[in-house]
Amino acid sequence: MLCKDIIKIIEQDYSPRYALSWDNVGLLAGRDDKEVANIYVALDATDEVVDDAILAGADMLVTHHPLIFSGMKQVNNQNFIGRRVLRMIQDDISYYAMHTNFDAAPGCMADLAAKKLGLTDCEVLEKMGETGDGTSYGIGCTGRFEQPMTLRAAAEQVKEAFGLPYAAVFGELDGEAVIQKAAVCPGAGGSTMGEALAAGAQVYITGDISHHEGIDAVAQGMAVIDAGHYGIEHIFTEFMEKYLMRKLGDAVKVVREKPAFPIQIV
Repeated sequence: MLCKDIIKIIEQDYSPRYALSWDNVGLLAGRDDKEVANIYVALDATDEVVDDAILAGADMLVTHHPLIFSGMKQVNNQNFIGRRVLRMIQDDISYYAMHTNFDAAPGCMADLAAKKLGLTDCEVLEKMGETGDGTSYGIGCTGRFEQPMTLRAAAEQVKEAFGLPYAAVFGELDGEAVIQKAAVCPGAGGSTMGEALAAGAQVYITGDISHHEGIDAVAQGMAVIDAGHYGIEHIFTEFMEKYLMRKLGDAVKVVREKPAFPIQIV
């Protein structure tokens, strides 16, 4: 199957029009007329991922985070991005990224995370628009735990749902307050913290929260569970593996990276 035909299938569900204006999604390197028999799926195009994709005989690499965010004036071996791009081109691997278009599309990143947490009554946190059938899409979502719980219990549920070695918590872990309404924004959620507060969330589940963002949220009555940027978004790889296998059938072999948390606790 040609790379361009696979892209067409992907973009029927995850159109680039869902992406935020600052983002860089789509075919970032390689040929759209490449014949693809093997696809490797990962969260980031790290050195290890590129190595594994080459060893796996991949013809196409699909990641969530784009390796190239801004314009490149030079593509050479003098920086890590250039080296990775060169390696993929040398091995004739077509590289495709689907970032905020996957975050925002209905049923995708935040909805998948909410489902893993067992949240109900879900609504888009930061609405960007509506699809042709009137379905809202955007960044993050709000929902309710089936049963009220303490902040500590909520943090444990987050760890279990996403297979995390740890989670950082802003708020009274052993306080008497119970939590039911939650907001979820996989990845870096600082930019939608205001929306979570406005929605009346009692806990905000996200990643990459700074010290001041965390303590300011608590001061306004909302606890924060920082699961890390990788911590929630690694669900992309399992989902996309199954999605591509279902859509492409036996025509293409799909392999995903093994879980590899980039932060180690000592």
